[in-house]
Amino acid sequence: MQTESLLIKDFPQDERPRERFVQNGPESLSNHELIAILLRTGTKDESVLQLANRLLTHFEGLRLLKDASLDEITAIKGIGSAKAIQVLAAVEIGRRISKLTYDDRYIIRSPEDGANFVMHEMRFLSQEHFVCLYLNTKNQVLHKQTIFIGSLNASIVHPREVFKEAFRRSAASIICIHNHPSGDPTPSREDIEVTKRLAESGKIIGIDVLDHLIIGENKFVSLKEKGYL
Repeated sequence: MQTESLLIKDFPQDERPRERFVQNGPESLSNHELIAILLRTGTKDESVLQLANRLLTHFEGLRLLKDASLDEITAIKGIGSAKAIQVLAAVEIGRRISKLTYDDRYIIRSPEDGANFVMHEMRFLSQEHFVCLYLNTKNQVLHKQTIFIGSLNASIVHPREVFKEAFRRSAASIICIHNHPSGDPTPSREDIEVTKRLAESGKIIGIDVLDHLIIGENKFVSLKEKGYL
């Protein structure tokens, strides 16, 4: 009896979906090859590529598949509930991504906006957290990343770690934020040194550091407003 693993091995390595995904990117794969990655395995009678192709043929492509129910997919021979759920989960993720808009993103127009964005979660932290907000050209928050946890030190908060995520997110600017567990947001010498170092690095690579906010007990300090930026 021939198994799926043997059937998929009948394909040349550069024609297998996972290998092509890694080598050439997901855009190089056809619809049924992407479905095959979700299904993972075929049956004793057909490869996962054949099963994926049959699934798409049954629903006449992605347009009808996106609205298929669990029962409709499991009615297809060779597709049990586990495979069907994987497909439907991927469809739902795609549906949610398609509904995302820039209008849903938080906009930072002032230091107060930045502080309000993180105040609730950062004001009670027992350790210092150094966080960066990555913004687009409209000052909308693309991403929030915790860069470092512990006492702030200019040698530890390295510009490389801060700006690496900025490049990844194609961010236009950054707002740095960290908390003082004592509740007093008064900037220390280290806070000021870190701010100046990051601002200088940002100027060199073309990504502005708009502000460095220090979060205390329901209050904050903007180092930009203090004249350090």
